[in-house]
Amino acid sequence: MKTLLRSAFLTLAIMALAVPANAGPLEDGLAAVAAAKRGDYATALRLWRPLAEQGNASAQFNLGQMYDIGYGVSQDDAEAVKWYRKAAEQGYALAQSNLGFKYAEGEGVKRDDAEAVKWYRKAAEQDYAEAQVNLGVMYDVGRGASQDYAEAVKWYRKAAEQGYAKAQYNLGVMYDMGQGVPQDYAEAATWYRKAAEQGYANAQYYLGIMYKNGLGVPQDYAEAVKWYRNAAEQGIANAQYNLGILYDQGQGVPQDYAEAVKWYRNAAEQGHANAQYNLGIMYDKGLGVPQDYAEAVKWYRNAAEQGNAGAQHNLGLMYGNGQGVPQDYVSAHMWINLAAAQGGEYAQKSREIVAKLMTPDQIAEAQRMARDWMTKHQ
Repeated sequence: MKTLLRSAFLTLAIMALAVPANAGPLEDGLAAVAAAKRGDYATALRLWRPLAEQGNASAQFNLGQMYDIGYGVSQDDAEAVKWYRKAAEQGYALAQSNLGFKYAEGEGVKRDDAEAVKWYRKAAEQDYAEAQVNLGVMYDVGRGASQDYAEAVKWYRKAAEQGYAKAQYNLGVMYDMGQGVPQDYAEAATWYRKAAEQGYANAQYYLGIMYKNGLGVPQDYAEAVKWYRNAAEQGIANAQYNLGILYDQGQGVPQDYAEAVKWYRNAAEQGHANAQYNLGIMYDKGLGVPQDYAEAVKWYRNAAEQGNAGAQHNLGLMYGNGQGVPQDYVSAHMWINLAAAQGGEYAQKSREIVAKLMTPDQIAEAQRMARDWMTKHQ
């Protein structure tokens, strides 16, 4: 059973420069946009401010963005909200969406999810895709509205059909998990692919999973490698870890332990516990790297501290055998005991073996250390 990650964060329209529509301010509006694009924010502000004060909605929106980002002025969320609101109240969709974001995040205003939903809806009903996906997120996670997967799907679909990659990905997740729609792996793969082909990293990762496991598509390890690699190169730790496994096992690519180590390391350095554990194994066994027990201990420990049972067991064995650390039966028992508590059969046997080498006082101390660790990590 895989764990799915939905893009539950909200997005903000940044520097979607808008040109005033009425004929009078058109020339100044064009000049302001041109100035902003070349980084001359002082000129852009000088041109936009009078237009905004005269009630021009696009100028109000752009002035709000300048305060939002801090271009040409000190960053000021409250001032950004002020100008977004002026434009939003005139029906300007981008301003409505950004005002919704401000309420959702509590930037410049007190956080108010219901108010966020209100403004997202106004923009979404004008077919603004970013607002549609954000409104979908609010229904998906139950913020500002009762959780309603069907309603989330509705808004994701509207944005997805406009080609919005995040919405395509989220719609894929809904089909993958069967939330708001009947579970349909083929449909999930279709939407993942649309987002993946736009470079959306999480969609690339999950499309890799579909190919790896033959869900909604024929099983194809080479395709899995392709999509994992695309996501891994964008820094997705799960993709880096899964790509490492494929190199480790020689699935979809020739077996290459050095390449497996590379990808495990990339994920491990991001704190991925399973990658840390596997990287520890590579150093322990000398696969793709020179055998180095101290390095193995380092990575086992990193994963063990995150509760990885295999790493806890192996770290215990390193202490028991004095490999990479001084031999220490108390620490060995502690770590093996933690692994055994998660149901590991081998760990339970290892615990019996190391206990036979210990005094009752040592066993009691190891058990106390294990209890302390568990209390600290609850």
